[in-house]
Amino acid sequence: MAKDPNVPAAFDVYTLVVLRRPSNPPEMSQEDLDALQGRHLAYRAELGRQGVLVVNGPLLEQSERSYRGMSIFHCDAAEAARLSDADPSVAAGRLTYDVMQWWVRAGALAFPLTDRRVGERRSLPE
Repeated sequence: MAKDPNVPAAFDVYTLVVLRRPSNPPEMSQEDLDALQGRHLAYRAELGRQGVLVVNGPLLEQSERSYRGMSIFHCDAAEAARLSDADPSVAAGRLTYDVMQWWVRAGALAFPLTDRRVGERRSLPE
């Protein structure tokens, strides 16, 4: 069977985490929310300094209002979940997350703020 010319020969596979607001987050005062947001941002900045969090940011004007942010991690899905569980906003119940692999045509994305290769090069199984 001929190979489909629309399917790339190789993919770069990334670990993607999408942060979501749960349907029933715990109530908190604005002061507590502000402090929690500060801890959340500090935690994620530290993951970036460690090199395990490649890029992240908030999601705005999205079709699903529960979506809050997205991150690409430089680790496997199990480690990204472990690190996400330790996020202060997740631990406090104000955020939850989904972890997935994202397959992108090889070479389609670049991450100039990191000094190492991000993602794992793969081909589709036969």
